[in-house]
Parts: sequence; structure tokens; C-alpha cells
Amino acid sequence: MQRIVRLMAIVAAVLALMPAAPVLAVDVGFEEVHIPNGAEPPLTAGIWYPTTAPATPHPLGNATQTVAPHASIEGQHLPLVVLSHGGGGWYGGHYDTALALAHAGFVAAAVSHAGDTFDDQSRVLQLWRRPAQLHRLVDYMLGDWHGHARLDAARVGVFGFSNGGFTALVAAGGIPDLSKIAPFCELHPDHDLCAALRRAGVDVHFGANVPASAWVHDPRIKAVVIAAPSFGFVFGRAGLSGVRAPVQLWSAADDRHQPHPWYDEPVRDDLPRAPTWHVVPNAGHYDFLPPCDARLARLRPEICDSKPGFDRAAFHERFNADVVKSFEAMLH
Repeated sequence: MQRIVRLMAIVAAVLALMPAAPVLAVDVGFEEVHIPNGAEPPLTAGIWYPTTAPATPHPLGNATQTVAPHASIEGQHLPLVVLSHGGGGWYGGHYDTALALAHAGFVAAAVSHAGDTFDDQSRVLQLWRRPAQLHRLVDYMLGDWHGHARLDAARVGVFGFSNGGFTALVAAGGIPDLSKIAPFCELHPDHDLCAALRRAGVDVHFGANVPASAWVHDPRIKAVVIAAPSFGFVFGRAGLSGVRAPVQLWSAADDRHQPHPWYDEPVRDDLPRAPTWHVVPNAGHYDFLPPCDARLARLRPEICDSKPGFDRAAFHERFNADVVKSFEAMLH
């Protein structure tokens, strides 16, 4: 009998040290926060988390999400995923993925990257600001957020799309070389990136003097999911050698905004550990954004229109489920 009691005590002690199983949330809580950011204005972020409070429809930008605002948090030792939007986006740009993560027992937090949002393009090419802002978001979530004691600091992942994919790679240890943009644009002057720089009157040599020390990394990040990462050609094997976390990489087969083979493929080929790679047939660059409502489709057809026959809503059901499953496996 004493032996059995001792064995049960050992088992209980081992279980106490194991990460808690994911919470299957009945509903999702949500809040918008403003994060102090040194001498600059506070960063705005959205946070989604599991709750048992009843959720109801609420507007979020041009979308509607079913959440319980400022509800209590359900669960302990919750994994955290931070999200980084694409150029000209905002923290709500991937709200459906954040909702899916929260329903599965994650806390999802997304920051609006000041200087590269839909209403503020003043510092869009100061790309080094983005990883620093993401680092500040992780600091806030693990240290200052009122629910930080519910988080498991050993299980932090990052999701990023387009410029956010670039941001996620840097945060996970990547060091880009922006001096590669000038020769790239000499070879591809009509490429979307190069044409945009020319229209804006920006010298393609703008990144030639950015030191490696400008790029902020976050060793707390243990898992990476990226979709259509921008500036993939600026890393190279040496630049991605510091990315040690496992990576899931999504690519749109018909990406005309960031066409193959200069964006996704260099990342796929140069990561020190081969990523899990998904190519989505018939998808365009912006199909990684949630489906648009009628109003947004009229305002922004360039990001809302999919190819005939491509069902963005059905794709996002599969995409979000796969992203959740990947983070569950990588942050087990």
C-alpha cells in the first residue's frame, strides 16, 4: 500500500510539471489595449483569449466578430501566439485566425505596426521598426497584461502575413540585407515592389546602410507560421541561419503581388530546418486575408477579389484549422 501511495505521489508530481492541456473554449473574450512604447505614442493591439462568458456579435473595423468583450480568462498555462499584419494593415487584419486560435485554447495578440498601417504609411520602409514593435508586444503580454499569469512563457509562437511574414522571420532570428533590393530592382524594374518604390520617389538604395544590429530578435519565439512573406530574397542562407524555431510556410500559387520565385521559395530553401510548406492552388496574395463583406469589397477590390472559382471563405476554414493544429504541434 505504501508503495502504491508513493507511486501515485510521483505521478501527481510529474503531471504537475507538464504543460496544461489546451482549453477548448466555449467562447472567445476580446479586448483592445494601448501599449506604452517609450518616447513614441502607445501601440494599439487586439487580444483574443478563451472564456466561458457568452459571446455576441461586435463590429471590428469592416468586419463583425462574435466575442465577449473584457470577459474573464479561462484556463492556465495558456500558449501565446502574436500576429503581425501585412503592409497597410492593422491588428484586426487576421481576426478570423485569432478567433480560431482562441477557440482552441491559445491567447492571440496582434499589434498595429505604427508607420505601416492602413491609415499611417509614414514609415512603411523602416522595416526594422516592425520586429521591435512585435518584441514590445511579447514583453507586454508576458509582463504587463492583466492576464499574464495565465500564460505559459515557454510556449510563444508568431504568425505573420506578407510584411508580417518578414517581421516574423526577423523576430525568430533572421537578419535581412536590404542592400539586395537595389540590384533586384535593376533586374526587375517593373516588379510590383520596384514600381511602387519608383512611384513613391524612393531611392532603391534606401536599405544599404542598415546595420545588422537594427534587427530585433526575440528568443522567446518557439514556433513560426508565415504566409506569403515579403522581401524573401533579402535573407539568404546566412541571413536565415539564426532561425531555429520550426516554421510552417504558406504560398499562394497565383501570387502576382509577390511573384515566384523571389519571395517564398528563397525562404523555403534557405531556412536551416526545412519548413512545412503548403502551396494553395489558384490563391492570390490577398487570399490569406479574411473574406470581405460587401462594403469592403467595394472599397478595396484589389484585396477582396479572388480568382473565379476560388472560395476564400472555405479556404479560411481549412487554413485556420491547419494553423491551429500546427501551433499545437510546435508548442506542445
